[in-house]
Amino acid sequence: MKKLLLLSIVLLQYMSFAQEEHAWVYLSDKENVASSIANPISILTQSAIDRKSAHNIPIDERDVPVNENYITQIKNQTGITVMAKSKWFNAVYVIGLELDIIALEALDFVEYIDFADKSLNADSRVAMFSNKFEIEETLVDFTYGSSQNQIEMIGVDHLHFSDYTGEGIIIAVLDSGFPNVNTMAAFQHLRDNGDLLGGYDFVDRNENVYEFTANEHGTRVLSNMAGFIQDEFVGTAPDASYYLFRTEDTFSEMPVEESYWVEAAERADSLGVHIINSSLGYRVFDNANYNYTPSDMNGNTTFITKGANIANEKGILVVNSAGNSGASSWQTVGAPADASGVFSIGAVDFEGNYAPFSSQGTAIQPTQKPDVVARGAAAAVVNSSNEIINNNGTSFSSPIMAGGIASLWQALPNASHEDIKLYVRMSASQFNTPDFFLGYGIPNLELAREIGLSLSEEQFVRFKVFPNPVTDILNIQIPTSTEATNLKIYNVLGKLVLEKTITKSEIRLDVSSMASGVYMMSFTSDKGSKTFKLIKS
Repeated sequence: MKKLLLLSIVLLQYMSFAQEEHAWVYLSDKENVASSIANPISILTQSAIDRKSAHNIPIDERDVPVNENYITQIKNQTGITVMAKSKWFNAVYVIGLELDIIALEALDFVEYIDFADKSLNADSRVAMFSNKFEIEETLVDFTYGSSQNQIEMIGVDHLHFSDYTGEGIIIAVLDSGFPNVNTMAAFQHLRDNGDLLGGYDFVDRNENVYEFTANEHGTRVLSNMAGFIQDEFVGTAPDASYYLFRTEDTFSEMPVEESYWVEAAERADSLGVHIINSSLGYRVFDNANYNYTPSDMNGNTTFITKGANIANEKGILVVNSAGNSGASSWQTVGAPADASGVFSIGAVDFEGNYAPFSSQGTAIQPTQKPDVVARGAAAAVVNSSNEIINNNGTSFSSPIMAGGIASLWQALPNASHEDIKLYVRMSASQFNTPDFFLGYGIPNLELAREIGLSLSEEQFVRFKVFPNPVTDILNIQIPTSTEATNLKIYNVLGKLVLEKTITKSEIRLDVSSMASGVYMMSFTSDKGSKTFKLIKS
């Protein structure tokens, strides 16, 4: 009996090691780091260098590619398949038997291994399919011109009227594939203008992103930004330029898709992309051992969330759907929308009311989630057959907002990505009373433009604030002492950090306790309001 029991234990251990596992393998160093940074054109395009320079984004070691010799050595190890790589994390994503993956630790350039099944990691070592898209066709008779409501709701029509249609802004769309985009009439305008810049399929490792991959989700998402059918449908940024990246494998749900996403974000950064739209989210996988929990949606746990934060640090404005779990037991905004650096978009209906499926923010997330909302209930989209239909999902409120932001950024070319996010938040319907359902609310992008223009003024008419940048004491001079003026100071995440009522014509304000960084000051009185940027040294 003891022998049989021992044999059973051995067989169970063997079976556990014989199961194919997924893991990230982090590497110790890179080659030619100093010379690559000194000669950035060797690792980045000129567009990427120019974008970083314009917004003071440093070029650093994370921009240097992974050592290909290390990757080759890993590929040559027994039983190992390399699926993806990340220069930002200096890591590769591998699939193999647990013992074969553990054996990689013997390579002197392997720093550490992080299994997707966290119970297998060194510090603890002694399936369920998720539909990320949840597209629901809604039968709606149009009583107005298809996309009119979703465009007017966020004030993009005013930007278009002023000829701000996304021209000069480059958007990378990370999704599941883009069937027929290269032939559809809805994207003829995009192709004729040379604004379809190319793409890559990170799942199948080829450049054909236009094949049908069991899902046309990416085509519908793209239509909300770039689609144009004369007198019938207009996207929110019809004149922006687009890269199309397939990172989602619709045939399975595995953590490797997080690595595909980060690879695509790295490619976008090297190409000088301004905005990423990602209508994707990750919570649970085919292998339940890899599943996340709502508590993991804390803005700093998942691989994709950490990658999205790096993209933000690199100066890319990452726009991501909040998720469609509002009516489920999960409920919480998913990854990478939980990242503090990601602009997360929830959904409302045509009247601006909260859409019950839209995922909600929680107190565990480091910043307000969602950030803002746009129409996602019965949103107008164009399918791969060039038909205008209606779909539900934050998958569509996200690109509606991303395209609107592209048009706004064209109008404010000197603004940084953080500036743009703040202007959009400040323009939203419940900026002063955000909640976990609508975030800061429904933005008015024309108002965001006005806020941005007013912030570009270094001095008000008859109104002075100095020194700026400020270290300790801020001097404020207002034109009259007979009227109370309300001062509010917000950080770049839109959080109120100081409020004061000013009743004198001159005051000295002690700001020494404020952290270094960029803030927005808003002055309001019965005679009007003014907002501008304050830099705390």
